[in-house]
Amino acid sequence: MAIDIYWRIPTHGDKGALRHQLTRGDWTPTYPGSIAPGWRGNAPDEFSYLDHMADIARAAEISGFYGALLPSFPNTEDPWVISSALARETKTLRFMIAFQPGFLNPVHAARMSASLQRASGGRVVYNIISGGGGPAQLWWGDKIDHDDRYRRTTEFLDVHKGVWKEPPFSYEGAFFHVENGSLPEPLARQEIPEIYFSGSSDAAVDAAGRHSDYYLSWLEPFDDLRAKFAQVRERVALMGRQARFAVRVDVLARPTEEEAWNEIRRGWEAFDSSDLKVLYGSLRGGDSVGGQRQVALRPNGARSYEDLIIAPNIWSGFNLLRGGPGLGIVGDYANAAERLSDLIELGVDAFILAGVPHLEEAYRVGEEVLPLVRGRQVERPQLVTV
Repeated sequence: MAIDIYWRIPTHGDKGALRHQLTRGDWTPTYPGSIAPGWRGNAPDEFSYLDHMADIARAAEISGFYGALLPSFPNTEDPWVISSALARETKTLRFMIAFQPGFLNPVHAARMSASLQRASGGRVVYNIISGGGGPAQLWWGDKIDHDDRYRRTTEFLDVHKGVWKEPPFSYEGAFFHVENGSLPEPLARQEIPEIYFSGSSDAAVDAAGRHSDYYLSWLEPFDDLRAKFAQVRERVALMGRQARFAVRVDVLARPTEEEAWNEIRRGWEAFDSSDLKVLYGSLRGGDSVGGQRQVALRPNGARSYEDLIIAPNIWSGFNLLRGGPGLGIVGDYANAAERLSDLIELGVDAFILAGVPHLEEAYRVGEEVLPLVRGRQVERPQLVTV
């Protein structure tokens, strides 16, 4: 079976290296020598951050990635808008749009998605997120508690799929109400996007079991992932469905292990490791079970980047140097390919990879690591232009 491998397009700036604070783009102040927007002489040029994201999308496509994730947080561009622009810049790259169903009407979302499917030739994929609670969730004006957010997500997808493929569709739920919903025929014949479903709690697994095509997890120690997958597989089987799994993970690969770990060391040295509030407090602000699992994996009392190496080629401090998951893969090209291959043997069917800076690392990982991954098939399903 083909392993679908996605890259990540940062929708909120792209640092030039893990050790940098300022990003490429207008998310931090521009300065002479920065790019996207860049500078020509003493004035900004006309190269926008959207142009930079388009460069990343083209790099991912050229380097053999199946698609690209567009994240969605309070501090990002809107992935629906950005994906529609990037679809015009690429030919085959799929766009995995991250969104919280609670903030969209499911009928409107169906029309919007079907229109984008039609315009892009069927290249839309969903990353369904139900929210991590805490201040970030309140930013959206959402006060619904953890388990109810997943019940709302389930209702959203019930309606979303029903209106798209079972018209006229009516529904009376706790969160959504629809009467005789449907799509125009040219939109209704588009395929519903594949669904990657995030969430580590029992409520998340129940919702994923009903609707997801891929259960998506951040990287964890392999034994922990094996146990999580077994639990998900068993619960999904009770619903009469078969689980498939995806892992989101950063990859820092260089020609030698020494070079790779030197990049981590330089990032660590640029980080104020005396700030224990940051060191041990990140991801604790909400009720995300996955985030809490990541924090629990970070060794206490770390005083060196080496203290955060928790397994061969696995470093647990990435979220100290940039937002997102803590665990990532570090090593030479063969090491990185071996760890990804180990995950495939463990049961992973798809990956969302990332690296900083995303433009250069898309080429590096795509050209140096992916060809070494055992069992990877480079042929992609034929897209149909509508």
